[in-house]
Amino acid sequence: MRIKADTGVCVGAGQCVLTEPAVFDQDDDGIVVLLTDQPGDQAAARAREAVGLCPSQALSIVED
Repeated sequence: MRIKADTGVCVGAGQCVLTEPAVFDQDDDGIVVLLTDQPGDQAAARAREAVGLCPSQALSIVED
């Protein structure tokens, strides 16, 4: 699994960072920053949850 982030769509709600801070961060403008696009097994479930919580649908999952 790989995470994709569309920074042009991100509204800076921060739900992703709150859900899985090992995978997501925010820049100075609040826009999502991926710390890794391939989370390990431990973070993968929470990363999936974060994708589902994103209010602007800026996050997506690509299955390998």
